[in-house]
This record gives sequence, C-alpha cells and structure tokens, in this order.
Amino acid sequence: MATMRRVAALKTAADFQAYVHELGITLPFDETVAVGPDAPLAQPYQIGEWRVGNRFAVLPMEGWDGDTDGRPTELVRRRWQRFGQSGAKLIWGGEAVAVRPDGRANPHQLMLLPETVDELAQLRSLLVQTHETSFDRSDDLLIGLQLTHSGRFARPLDKKLAPWILYHHPLLDKRFGLAADYPLMTDDAIEELIEDYVKAAVLAQQAGFAFVDVKHCHGYLGHEFLTAVDRPGKYGGSFENRTRFLRELVAGIRRAAPGLGIGVRLSAFDLVPFQPGPEPERRGMPVQGNDQDYRYAFGSDASGLQVDLTEPLQFLDQLTALDIRLVCITAGSPYYNPHIQRPAFFPPSDGYQPPEDPLVGVARQIAAVAELKRQRPDLVYVGSGYSYLQDWFAQVAQGAVRTGQTDFVGIGRMVLSYPDICADILAGRTVQRKRLCRTFSDCTTAPRNGMISGCFPLDDFYKKRPEFEQLRLIKGEQSV
Repeated sequence: MATMRRVAALKTAADFQAYVHELGITLPFDETVAVGPDAPLAQPYQIGEWRVGNRFAVLPMEGWDGDTDGRPTELVRRRWQRFGQSGAKLIWGGEAVAVRPDGRANPHQLMLLPETVDELAQLRSLLVQTHETSFDRSDDLLIGLQLTHSGRFARPLDKKLAPWILYHHPLLDKRFGLAADYPLMTDDAIEELIEDYVKAAVLAQQAGFAFVDVKHCHGYLGHEFLTAVDRPGKYGGSFENRTRFLRELVAGIRRAAPGLGIGVRLSAFDLVPFQPGPEPERRGMPVQGNDQDYRYAFGSDASGLQVDLTEPLQFLDQLTALDIRLVCITAGSPYYNPHIQRPAFFPPSDGYQPPEDPLVGVARQIAAVAELKRQRPDLVYVGSGYSYLQDWFAQVAQGAVRTGQTDFVGIGRMVLSYPDICADILAGRTVQRKRLCRTFSDCTTAPRNGMISGCFPLDDFYKKRPEFEQLRLIKGEQSV
C-alpha cells in the first residue's frame, strides 16, 4: 500500500488537488472561499415554514457524559453551548438521545423521559441563548433532536453489551459474543418500542424541538431493520417489511405530535465488517467468512465491498411518500467498519489502521450524497464525512454546495475541537489551524475506556482534566 499523506502536510491548494488526483478520486473544490450574503455557504434555505440561515449543520454525536439517569450535566451543557456558538444554523439532532433506558449505547447517554424532559428543554434554550449572544438572532436557527435505540449495541449499565437484536448476523454475532440461541426481539416488543419512540417525540415537541430524527444509521436498531432480510414476519424479509418500523413510527408521531417535523439520519451504504490485519501494521481488512452473497450491508452489492444505492433510493422514496423531506446521509458503523463511517488517519486505540487513504472515504460519502440528490432532488440533504478535510474543509464544503451536490454540510468531531469554525468561515476570518480536528480519535478512545467524551488533544478544558493523563497511559499501553 502506498504511503498515505496527512492532510496537514498538504500546504497549498495545488498540493491538495494533486494528491486527490493521485488517489484517483474526485472532490468538489473551490480555491477561493466566498464571503458575504451571496456566498454559497451563507445562503439561507427554505424548508416548508422553516428558514434556515446558512448551509452548515452540526451533526449528532453520541454523548458519554450525562448522568446515569439520563440527565444532562455541566459537560453536556458546555457542549451544547458550543453548538450554539458554531455559527451553523441547522442543529441536526444535537446528540443521540435514547427513548428508554435499555436503548442507551452507554450508561451516560441522555434519555428523553417525562422526568428528564424539562432539563432537555433547558439544554435547547441554552443553545439558543448562546447563539443569540454570538449572532444576534435565532429566528433562522433550526434545532432537532435525534431519537435512538441502540439495539445490537445497547450498553445501558456497564461495559458489557446488553443487545436487542432483530436477527442472527453470521459475522457480528460471533464478533460480539452472542450465542446461537440469543433471543430476538418479538413483534410485540417492536410495537412496544414504537410506542416509546412516539412518547419521546411528544416530549421532544414539548421541549421545543422543531423536529425529531428517527435514527437509521451506524448499526443501531433502526439501521438493523433495513438489513433484516432473514427475519420472519412483518418486520423482516421484503423491503416493505424492513421499512414497516419506519412507517409505523412516523404514523404514530404524526398522530400524537401533529406539527412536529421528522427527519432521518441514514447510513445510505454499509460494507462488510472489518478487522485488524497482521501485525505490525494491523491494517484493516474484511472479516473472513462472509459468503459470496453477503446480504447484510444495506446499500452494498452482493460482495459487501461496493456501494449499491438501489435500496437506499427506494428508502428515499418511502420518505417522500411519508412527506419527510429532511435526510442526513452517513455510512457504515463505528463498531465494525469505522473507516467507512468516520474517515481518520489515526484510529481509536482498539481499532485498526485505515485500509485506504481517509480521503477516499470522504470522497465516497460526498459522491453518495451527490448521486442520491441527483436522482431524488426533492429531498433536503445534509452531508457527512467532512471533518477529515481539515485545512481544506471550507473549499470542499463550498464546492459541494455551489455545485448542488448537497444542501447542507455537516460537521461532527470538528465542532468539538473548533466549535466556531463555521462562524470563522462565514466571516472570512483565517481558519485557526491549531484548532482543526486532526482525527486523533481520542474522542472515541476515551469513551471506549469508560471516560467522558471530548477533544483531549486540542481543547484546553479537557487537557486540564484528570482523564487526560489516564488516556495518555491507556494509549501507551494499548500501542505496546
């Protein structure tokens, strides 16, 4: 494998474009980033009755720093303040919020329950107040809340998984230690869960959120429905059955919370699980043992190694039929193919070295959104995967929006290290290189080891915490 170059080493636009060409990929790119009301990234966007003030979106991330009862802490409030400070006018989901205790991906994930709703309302208000202080207005700010159940990756009490699964996966069951007789969710249990989602949506509307994202990505339960080809009964097998959960959930929300907007964050493609290759490189490689007709990667061909958007396009047709226009596109899963989901030069300490240049992964996500938008132009798209672009984020973001490859550009990890990057770009200020996320992946390594989430390498707030030294020691031990 050719030596990969770090983005930070690509000092000029010509260097970056030459390297992109060398990789054999295509990325939208504008050498000059426009400033002012006519700039592509500053253009407002009308979504029904909502006017969104620019083309930046803050993507939802999984928090690991709430109370064990699902309430926000000061650490959560600080993060949401920074969302308001970002300059982005679309807050897609804030962070993943579980609809009931057994659906949490970690014991410190937020929950939306009758006893927590007031504090989540206050969290939203804090974001709005911070935004108004920074930008003088919030009438063009659109805030949603992501609702989730973690399904196969539920870990509500401690480090041990407590999965809810829809079918037995031939590779993931073995990887995560599930016995052949591990129980599947019953249809009755699914119907009860739909009721819990609907109750949470009612609470989200009560808390002031404009829309809810019913999460269908990253291997969590909503996403697993889309791959339940082997499940018998009304929630598995055919495409119609595999999307029944979505339809019944949307119908329930519409009945119980009229006027509440609905969006979907979708892993529009997935690939087979990957694993570390031979030492010393531990370069990622597909898990051995998948047959020639791999059927468990939504948006993949039969090999499980190439993108096929046939079913994702059908899914978008379902959204149109349900009168849902908001869709946030992502890919893969952090649990079994993180280089597909979140391109990074430095993997989490328990991961594997990237099997491809991370820019290839960025280009794959941008191209998928562009193709979906080309074929289904009436939906409103938020793109993901941009943080790895680092110094060239603004140039690629503007190019993608200007050429109609996406409607909004989402930022995730980058907002942890450099929360006001969107504001700086829109104002024409020089990007602060020392604050750019360099994908060190400490924001993943720390939670994987039971610590709080945050940007430990670049945010002085986290550098001063005791977890910083703990993390340094853990990374040293795991690299030996």
